[in-house]
Amino acid sequence: MHRAELRRLAALGPDRPGPADGAGPGPAVAPAAPEAPEAPATAETPATPEAPAPAPASVAVERRVEWSDTDAAGHYHFSAVQRWAEAAEAELLRRLGLADLFGRIPRVHFEADYRERLWFGDVVRTELRVDRVGGSSLHYAFEVHGPHGLAASGRMSVVHAAPHAEGAAPWPAPVRRALAEAGPQRSEVQRPEVLR
Repeated sequence: MHRAELRRLAALGPDRPGPADGAGPGPAVAPAAPEAPEAPATAETPATPEAPAPAPASVAVERRVEWSDTDAAGHYHFSAVQRWAEAAEAELLRRLGLADLFGRIPRVHFEADYRERLWFGDVVRTELRVDRVGGSSLHYAFEVHGPHGLAASGRMSVVHAAPHAEGAAPWPAPVRRALAEAGPQRSEVQRPEVLR
């Protein structure tokens, strides 16, 4: 019996036999058309349900607000956010095996919105993710969280260029793939004894 016929019988319910099962009168139902055979799996039609799309690379790192991160008002200086974002970027590239990019990815844009004050000694968690990989550019988005939630957020962009090159160069395919598809990397968190 074809699957379509089984589905039809299941829809009739156990108390409503149909003519196809030989159990007597029932509603007149046209015989089911045979199902088309399933197409073999190919690269375009995978045999398994669609897997989730690869996620861009991301990482989270924890740091403590150091005295040198603060200004005369006692809370963190605006420039500390850029250092924390760059520390997260460095950790991400090391985790992806791309540390050799340092010296070849100058910053071309940085912006931040400051939402909450952070004080000397606070533990901050910087979450950085690849937002977009262009032909030769790389765009990050980041958030800095403190004890009371989101403290800052922003974006940072770099370009791929050799140290003495005249201009930008396209990303090599393996680098582009790692940045665009590696997904979340292991976080770097402060050890409890360091937090005391």
